[in-house]
Amino acid sequence: MKKALIYITLKEGVLDPQGKTVQHSLDTLGYETIKEVRVGKYLELFIEDESSVEAQVEEMCEKLLANPVIENYTYTIEEVVTL
Repeated sequence: MKKALIYITLKEGVLDPQGKTVQHSLDTLGYETIKEVRVGKYLELFIEDESSVEAQVEEMCEKLLANPVIENYTYTIEEVVTL
C-alpha cells in the first residue's frame, strides 16, 4: 500500500481571506510580528492499487482535489509499512 501526502496552497497573488482572518486573530492575541498567513490544505490518501500511483494522484489533484486556476499542489508518495 502507498500513502500520498498532498499539499494544496493558493497561488501567489490570489487573495486569501481565511489567511487574513487567522493573521488578524494572531495579531489580537499579541503576535504582531506575523507578516502574512496563507492557509492551505493537507490530505493523506492511502492507495491499494500501486500500479500507477503517481498518475492517479496527479489526475485526482487536477480533477477534484485542487483548483489548478488558483491553487498549486505538491505531493510525495510513501510506502506504508504494516506490522
